[in-house]
Amino acid sequence: MADGEGEWGSEPDAVTDGSAPAPGAAATPRARARSAALWGIVGGFAFLVLAQGYRLLGPGSLPVGFGGLVLVGFAVAAASAGITYLAEARVRAKRRT
Repeated sequence: MADGEGEWGSEPDAVTDGSAPAPGAAATPRARARSAALWGIVGGFAFLVLAQGYRLLGPGSLPVGFGGLVLVGFAVAAASAGITYLAEARVRAKRRT
């Protein structure tokens, strides 16, 4: 171990060498958009799963058909993505992540 292998502090830390942002640093717009899009997908699919479960196991039918459920699922996905995009900066600013 003459060249410093295996010793503490021998390898550069991602936080100190500038290759990654420090914890709590503001996210880039691209990262925020990607995160919001993924949460939108999760929200849309969650709505569709719950609606399909209600149709299969529920006492009655829903007031809209399958096409209507897909449209409402897209609306839920868009709303989830938009709310996530707007709220992420505020939550990160308060350091509650």
